[in-house]
Amino acid sequence: MIREFEGKTEQEAIARALEELQVVQDDIDIEVVESEKRSLFKKGNVKIRVYLNEEEEQQNENEDEDEGPVEVNEEFEENVITFLSNLLIKMGYPGSVDIVYRKHNKLGLDISSEYSSIIIGKKGKNLDAIQLIVNVYAGQLQNHMKVMVDSENYRMRHEEFLVRLAFKTAQSVKKSGRSKLLEPMNPFERRLVHTALNGIDGIETKSEGDGLFKQVRISVDDSLPPLRK
Repeated sequence: MIREFEGKTEQEAIARALEELQVVQDDIDIEVVESEKRSLFKKGNVKIRVYLNEEEEQQNENEDEDEGPVEVNEEFEENVITFLSNLLIKMGYPGSVDIVYRKHNKLGLDISSEYSSIIIGKKGKNLDAIQLIVNVYAGQLQNHMKVMVDSENYRMRHEEFLVRLAFKTAQSVKKSGRSKLLEPMNPFERRLVHTALNGIDGIETKSEGDGLFKQVRISVDDSLPPLRK
């Protein structure tokens, strides 16, 4: 499936695509079609083209679960590792890059550095930006190959934190009967919360706000009949 989206900046256009398609950025390929510079008399505008193959994504998920051997492209891996290592040096925060896993169409990299806290950044924003740059480069070498960049196991720790926060907040909402808003999250983080609380009786979740970062409201499901005393 191919769709086009527009925004004042490339990031805004991508945010609109993620929201409408309900996917994370790793699930789509992005091509910048138009980019008009902003001037004193003219507003800037960016148009992107998004490629999403749902059947291919489903096939990739099934392949990830397969215990069969994964084809290794040593040249691709070496080039990506060299690119990321040089990027860290140019940023002023050098570190070593290691492969932590290989899956069909996915390569997991881990950064070890004394500057890990800076590389990760507040709420992982620096790490996400680094991953985006690496994937732009990787896409020029080999199509449909996604590179996941992590440091100090941040991504898994952050996901576990969000799930614990979701359950803790849901318990508080059920006890008090009053809804609560979580702090703004990106689409992937919100999906984690929605999925975690989807099976809890008496609790509903919905996203509120505009733009890429929205808040998840956790509240009592009013559609359920009241409990009999």
